[in-house]
Amino acid sequence: MEAAARAGAPRPRPTGCLPASTAGPQQHACRWCPREPRSSSSGGDRAQSPANLGLLRPRAPRLRLAPSSAARITGQPIRRARDPRVECAGGRSSADHVGVSLGIVVEMSSTVPKSSNIFWHDCPVGKTDRQKLLKQKGCVVWITGLSGSGKSTLACTLGRELHTRGKLAYVLDGDNLRHGLNKDLGFAAEDRAENIRRVGEVAKLFADAGLVCIASFISPYRRDRESCRALLSDGSFIEVFLNMSLELCEARDPKGLYKLARAGKIKGFTGIDDPYEAPLNCEIEIKEGDVVCPSPSDMAEQVVTYLEEKGFLHE
Repeated sequence: MEAAARAGAPRPRPTGCLPASTAGPQQHACRWCPREPRSSSSGGDRAQSPANLGLLRPRAPRLRLAPSSAARITGQPIRRARDPRVECAGGRSSADHVGVSLGIVVEMSSTVPKSSNIFWHDCPVGKTDRQKLLKQKGCVVWITGLSGSGKSTLACTLGRELHTRGKLAYVLDGDNLRHGLNKDLGFAAEDRAENIRRVGEVAKLFADAGLVCIASFISPYRRDRESCRALLSDGSFIEVFLNMSLELCEARDPKGLYKLARAGKIKGFTGIDDPYEAPLNCEIEIKEGDVVCPSPSDMAEQVVTYLEEKGFLHE
């Protein structure tokens, strides 16, 4: 009977700790084991915790950003989240960002980080080599003007004309780039400035590759255009100003944007409630005629003639 009772009774789980009575001189008695329920009666439980007994690995300290530090990094106010795994810029949770404590989202701007310990690496094939291969000289044709002035039309017509002449060109269009590279930017003044800054850097790379880069952007602020000009200090920045009146552009209104702006459905629209700063010293200015405006092919021919005279279409 006793054997059967012992066989039916549940066997206690081994705890890995020796009872106090059987602990030898080399073995310390354990008064608490992580596999057994903790006793809450004694006041010395803190001393007998798993961490103090060396049974648990200590947690690595978590890095937290003080509010002032986070503000210096982002340049923007800090947002605290109710859910610790909040969505951060780019759709990732804050836990995926190293150095950001849970509960705080740090929004990084592309212009905030200051790179250090970086060095320019020169390649054996340079701009001159590429220009000899293409039998042309790299440059940036920057077309600016109001919406509806014909910038995209001129850019595409010019690109086609250069192609027929065997010259390599590439068009950077404002709306097209806002579908990809600049899709995170709006039309506030600071976003417009960042939009043009990025485009200027991309256009510089195309020119360095030996291409005729045709950039078609409203680019309403003179300072932003001059910053792009400063990126190409060898005179390879050609500013083309489509000097069309607001009345003409609004009458065309190919995208219906002027109508929306007049109705107050679009805010900050260039020419309506946001200024356009006309160039002061552009290389080419194309004006509307007294009777008819110049055709796209006529405007493109004017730009091609300038490029030929300045030696951009040959070595």
